[in-house]
Amino acid sequence: MEDDKEEVKSFKELGLVEQLVEACDSLGWKNPSKIQAEAIPHALEGKDLIGLAQTGSGKTGAFALPILQALLAAAAAVPPVQHAFFACVLSPTRELAIQIAEQFEALGSSISLKTAVLVGGVDHVQQSIALGKRPHIVVATPGRLVDHLSNTKGFSLRTIKYLVLDEADRLLNEDFEKSLDEILNAIPRERRTYLFSATMTKKVQKLQRACLRNPVKIEAASKYSTVDTLKQQFRFVPAKHKDCYLTYILNEKSGSTSMVFTRTCEATRLLALMLRNLSFRAIPISGQMTQAKRLGALNKFKAGECNVLICTDVASRGLDIPSVDMVINYDIPTNSKDYIHRVGRTARAGRSGVAISLVNQYELEWYIQIEKLIGKKLPEFEAQEEEVLLFLERVTEAKRLSLMKIKEAGGHKRRRGGEEEEDEVDKFHGKNKNNKSSNKSSNKKSKRR
Repeated sequence: MEDDKEEVKSFKELGLVEQLVEACDSLGWKNPSKIQAEAIPHALEGKDLIGLAQTGSGKTGAFALPILQALLAAAAAVPPVQHAFFACVLSPTRELAIQIAEQFEALGSSISLKTAVLVGGVDHVQQSIALGKRPHIVVATPGRLVDHLSNTKGFSLRTIKYLVLDEADRLLNEDFEKSLDEILNAIPRERRTYLFSATMTKKVQKLQRACLRNPVKIEAASKYSTVDTLKQQFRFVPAKHKDCYLTYILNEKSGSTSMVFTRTCEATRLLALMLRNLSFRAIPISGQMTQAKRLGALNKFKAGECNVLICTDVASRGLDIPSVDMVINYDIPTNSKDYIHRVGRTARAGRSGVAISLVNQYELEWYIQIEKLIGKKLPEFEAQEEEVLLFLERVTEAKRLSLMKIKEAGGHKRRRGGEEEEDEVDKFHGKNKNNKSSNKSSNKKSKRR
């Protein structure tokens, strides 16, 4: 029985048609991942799904491939079945929505698949034009989808055959509750519904009772787990020396591609400035930046032009950046489940990765909750304090210069439309070199993502 579980099937053996098998092959997907191998056959049988799998395990393919196969069957039917607005995929973040749409387009490139992405921070009119072209797949964040359902003439989801909630636990937060209720009321009850997430919560269980019909529950991971190829460590550090430890680690792993997670948007800007003063190729991304600048920063990181991404939890969910070697928790997340998503940015698709958490005395309680959640005590990251403190003078000066730049703009009222963040990110992109830094004053109250 154990051997059966270990057996890796081909995409063809899962029941996918030749066109989709070839599409998988063109993307370099030689064999299905565990969640794909377990979910796709049930989905092809027309079952509702609840998929619980570690982040980076191929969840998008697990729901995209069955939807595309159903779309092909609908198009080939006699007479052809209506297949505009065939499926709707909901995502909690803009970046993840864009990434999901890109995956659909890549898998459906040979069948003239049309998609529309509906997210905030992007021109409403252009999105309405895209909807007017009657796409097969709509990928959206809940708020912007509700906006279009209310205000875009002729647009409705009355014909959809599939609804997907990706990162379902996050979609069930109170931030999305009202929008999600409106969406569920606007779509047909006769549909297939898929819930996918890296973590399962009571809210997800509650939703499964509300909108799924006899779902098949697939657990390709334990409830809160990380992949075996991820090396997790922690280091207890004095709060005043946390910047030194961060610098030491990045210097030791200078050839690595790293994501550094902070708790606030202000911290991303300050750390990115500080690290660039220390000659690291760092760039920030946070929820206060415009969508264009967030995508610009992400693309710079993916392209390798910057190898250190300083980010808030806006980047912790679902982003597929295969080249991330290391995740550093500069700030320990207050919600222990966010740790799972953060460290899931590395060690993806069977690759190895490193996650290091810097813990000061004020964060110890949160760190203890993380160890309880993952069910194991993490080994300590080894570093000689004398070697770390060799960076103290340089780090102190780099931080002083960064704070000065931030304070230069502190007396100016924040400009509308996120222009300050745009100017700051342009600096990291090598543009507007003569502009002064336009960050918010660091003595203003830190604002959560």
